[in-house]
Amino acid sequence: MQERVIVGIDVGTTKICVLVGELDRDGKLNIVGVGTCPSQGLRRGVVVNIEETVTSIAAALDRAERLSGKKITSAYVGIAGSHITSENSKGFVAISPKNRDIEQNDISRAFEVARAIAIPANRELIHVIPRGYVVDGQEGIKNPIGMSGFRLEVEAHIITGSVSSMHNLIKCVHKAHVEIEDLVLEPLASGDAVLEEGETDLGVALVDIGGGTTDVAVYTDGAIWHTIVLPVGGNLITSDIAIGLRLPVGVAEELKITYGHCDPSTIDEDDMIDLSQFMPDCDDLVPRKLLAEIIQARVDEIFSMVHEEIKKSGYDGLLPAGIVITGGTAELPGILELAGQILDLPARIGSPLGLHGLSDSINRPAFSTAVGLLLWGLSNTSLLMEEEEPLEADIDSNLVSRFGRWLRAFIP
Repeated sequence: MQERVIVGIDVGTTKICVLVGELDRDGKLNIVGVGTCPSQGLRRGVVVNIEETVTSIAAALDRAERLSGKKITSAYVGIAGSHITSENSKGFVAISPKNRDIEQNDISRAFEVARAIAIPANRELIHVIPRGYVVDGQEGIKNPIGMSGFRLEVEAHIITGSVSSMHNLIKCVHKAHVEIEDLVLEPLASGDAVLEEGETDLGVALVDIGGGTTDVAVYTDGAIWHTIVLPVGGNLITSDIAIGLRLPVGVAEELKITYGHCDPSTIDEDDMIDLSQFMPDCDDLVPRKLLAEIIQARVDEIFSMVHEEIKKSGYDGLLPAGIVITGGTAELPGILELAGQILDLPARIGSPLGLHGLSDSINRPAFSTAVGLLLWGLSNTSLLMEEEEPLEADIDSNLVSRFGRWLRAFIP
């Protein structure tokens, strides 16, 4: 595949989305291919059936290849699921007395110290992300290279996942004949796509509500501080509708998309939904207000869980930029107002920013993660073009060899 082509694969619970981006001469990323397919074989962001997942990925890849006219051989792949955990860690190193100027090697050594935390055998590093640096007690430093000092400290956000869940996702992508450039945590990708620089500096919470999971990422001082993946999402809303109204799941999903609303108070008592448009043999009527009440109850629960996570981050009441809601469920009418009431924060809907090419078809919250994966790839491509060493931990499909490299770094 051409060097100037970047591919992102969002392996979601309800849909697989493949985006193909191409860099023009000005370094601008243009979307030249989109492929989506209903997702089979995943539950709450985790692979539960490899063959079904491979079939879904392959179908989405085929559609993206047909539209873009390009053969996809490698991609940046999103990962989520309740198995994801994160923590913040610090690493300290002394600067060589021969040369007090901080070099890239000093930063790399500090990162090795920060990432040397106790990780259970059934978990593996996904990202080690720099939050900031401290040189001789001076905080708030974003890039210490070239500065003089005696001691360098790095604060890193470390994200890990279940080895088995990661292996299964990697296996599915490989079976679809695609190599993985990098595994990227989905809320980080979504954040790249929808958050503005000023928001991350002030303090903002990103809430990406997908089909099977709700991804939460708290940013402050321009960097990530807290990430968590909650095992609830839009599919539970659909399930509630199916149970509450005694309807097939497919019909419940159609009702949610077509007539769903998060605020029953805005709907008239006599506003009825004719089910015959979804089931020809059924002439029943469903009160739209009842549908909204079912949706409101579940969305209320989701945002209550998000509120608890923001409290755990220690930044409850300290997010001036408020909350940015994205993901497919963010397209539900009334969700913005409900989120603002529950979280007591300013809120907005996040759609991908600065798109070019096929932007009309994907400029929606449902495509935030896929667009973010392209932007992540663009950032990595820029780093490689500048011949700079990336600061984030590389994800590798061969986890054994990766551990070997880590071990050799500490053994002379």
